[in-house]
Amino acid sequence: MTSKPQIEFPDGPAPTELVIKDLVVGDGDEAKAGAVVDVHYVGVEYDTGAEFDSSWNRGESISFPLRGLIQGWQDGIPGMKVGGRRQLTIPPEQAYGPAGGGHQLSGKTLIFVIDLLATR
Repeated sequence: MTSKPQIEFPDGPAPTELVIKDLVVGDGDEAKAGAVVDVHYVGVEYDTGAEFDSSWNRGESISFPLRGLIQGWQDGIPGMKVGGRRQLTIPPEQAYGPAGGGHQLSGKTLIFVIDLLATR
């Protein structure tokens, strides 16, 4: 996967639980809970479709430990295999908390499409 994904927007109300959807199943090493992952990703708001972050726009992937990330990533990436592309739809409780939580994305349901490039 060498190109930024296009996100297809779901119809209807935002889910109240984490939704994990594999768009491409990888065939490499499997990410484990607490692993350090190297990913490319794009994130948009569920309600508006507005993109709020993208490693693609910066032109480089990013590497970080899962335990430092929002709960939706901690729960949604393990089990994914290198070479895979996965879409996570994450309710506020597993993202940046309820509205008024002090983060610009508090109270929002988020959609991420994540390409797993490496895990260790």
